[in-house]
Formats: sequence, structure tokens, C-alpha cells
Amino acid sequence: MAFDESLAGGIRDALAHKTNIVEKKMFGGVGFLLNGNMLVGVWKNSLIARVGPDIYEDALLEPHVKVFDITGRPMKGWVLVEPEGVGEDSQLKGWIERANKFVESLPAKQK
Repeated sequence: MAFDESLAGGIRDALAHKTNIVEKKMFGGVGFLLNGNMLVGVWKNSLIARVGPDIYEDALLEPHVKVFDITGRPMKGWVLVEPEGVGEDSQLKGWIERANKFVESLPAKQK
């Protein structure tokens, strides 16, 4: 299954002002990396957001949010937000901001 290109476009628009963002095809979708660290992505028609361990449990309590698990091994600190949870620009930007707050705290990956 292809990924939701309009969701990817919304992410591109939201990240257009940021530096050190790289878009990369991965896991059958697309990922957006900040300083070499995965930030957000699109898998099928859902958003993947790397929110980190501190807000992970609270994020899972929100509507339309699930554990990110496409391999049988859930990825702690990552959430999958169904389309209903990112239908509005403000919702999408909110998830990107949460992910950005965590990923900005990580050391940059060396190339």
C-alpha cells in the first residue's frame, strides 16, 4: 500500500521553515529526519510521531492515537496517529511540534 501523499505534503509544508530536515523513503512510507534523527513520518494513511518517553504514555491516551507497531515490536516513544487525529492543520502541526521538542534534544547523528 502506498502512503498518504497529501499527509506527507502537509508535513513538508509544516517543516518548510526548518533547517536540517531530510525526507527519506522508509518502511513503505516516508520519514522526515531532523539532524539525522527520525522526527515524523507517514505510514499508510497515518502519522508517525517520535514524541519521546516523557510524554509517550499521555499521548497514547489521546483520541486516534495508537502504539507504533508495524513489526510486532512496539516502538516506545513513538506513536501512530490515525487520519482523524491529523485532519486539521493545527492537529498535524501540534504533533510535529511535540516530536520536534523531543528530537531537538537528541544529539545530531554523524553522516
